[in-house]
Amino acid sequence: MVKRDLSFRQLFNLSFGFFGVQIAYALQSANISRIFATLGADPHQLSFFWILPPLMGMIVQPLIGKYSDKTWCKLGRRKPYLLVGALIAIAVMALLPNVGNFSFAQSVFLGLNAAMWFGLFSLMFLDTSINIAMQPFKMMVGDMVNEEQKGLAYSIQSFLCNAGQVCAYLFPIFFTWIGLSNTAPDGVIPDSVKWSFYVGAAILILCCLYTFVTVKEMDPQEYAEFHGIDLKAKEEKKEEPSFIRLLIDAPSTFWTVGLVQFFCWAAFLFMWNYSNGAIATSCFGWDGVKAGASEFQDAGSWVGVVFAVQAVGSLLWALVLPFLEKHFGNKGAYAISLVVGAIGFISIGMVHNQYVLFGSYLLIGAAWAAMLALPFTILTNSLKGGNIGYYLGLFNCTICLPQIIAALLGGVVLKYICADAQVGMLVVAGVLLLLGAVSVALVKEKE
Repeated sequence: MVKRDLSFRQLFNLSFGFFGVQIAYALQSANISRIFATLGADPHQLSFFWILPPLMGMIVQPLIGKYSDKTWCKLGRRKPYLLVGALIAIAVMALLPNVGNFSFAQSVFLGLNAAMWFGLFSLMFLDTSINIAMQPFKMMVGDMVNEEQKGLAYSIQSFLCNAGQVCAYLFPIFFTWIGLSNTAPDGVIPDSVKWSFYVGAAILILCCLYTFVTVKEMDPQEYAEFHGIDLKAKEEKKEEPSFIRLLIDAPSTFWTVGLVQFFCWAAFLFMWNYSNGAIATSCFGWDGVKAGASEFQDAGSWVGVVFAVQAVGSLLWALVLPFLEKHFGNKGAYAISLVVGAIGFISIGMVHNQYVLFGSYLLIGAAWAAMLALPFTILTNSLKGGNIGYYLGLFNCTICLPQIIAALLGGVVLKYICADAQVGMLVVAGVLLLLGAVSVALVKEKE
């Protein structure tokens, strides 16, 4: 069967819901440290709150991949998971920013008050639902797009991802600008953050419904022909490959790209975790003590602005990537992008003006653009169609595991390497990206 090209509109519809999912993900990444610091978390504890999101992704996404590979129903193959994840996410997004408003007893367990424990469980459900909704978009590209168009398809996802992030990151400062309060009593989340989550939830469900309605997935016969799968042979071989068997049979590309991912995602975990405290201290004059202080909350809104600048940088760099791929190949474009991002991270350690930060985060956007597109392009070109969903779910562990390790070690690195200076954690992130760029040399592309 000739692997037909899809129109640009079809490729766009395939990924449009990703815009809404990334709004939810960006609201989480930009505001979680701010929320838990407001609830009373110590800076050395903050990294521990970031363990749950990647941990849930590491558990959920392989399962979504495994079971959606076997799901053929009237609603589609991947789309039912997309819809369920989106519905759960909007419920939790309405709940999480209100955690400080509930009347909790002032009990403390394992160093955390009741509000923080409630927030942790809300965060767990939020990230689980985001992962359920996010993974089908990557899988549908692997299912329905031929090798020649995969680069374009993942670039469209990268564009929508960054566009969604720009919106989400600017929500708190926008709502502050139109008159909502950016401060609140101790332990209470400001209204500007609450309404950011409410609006983000509404956009999420509308975007996911659009993709759900406009995309028609392949039936089993068409899918088998598209991917060159012998259905008769598959029926005869009824035994399903185990998790261990799939890992043993995984192409080397899976592991080498995973090594690059390790350094990249650990770096961005440090950015999401420590940007608020770093910018508050170096650019807003925060004394590092009271998270309810206006300097810390103002810096929290500014974090949304610089994260939006980073997303704009990603959008711009996405236009540069095809040129780099043409002249240096996927690997060369990958390595160059990571080096540019590393320069952005390291430069933050020398910046004390909030507007100069724009340049640093624009450069960081180059690494982010490459991370969203190139690993999946390189990997899916090396996979056969039979278990592509399961493999993409397993590949998500190369995103989640480094974040878990970075979260576990974050407090130690902050104390003993960075001398409690949160801005130093962003310099460490730059060093990690440089290691990722060097690791690209180990990747062997396979068609």
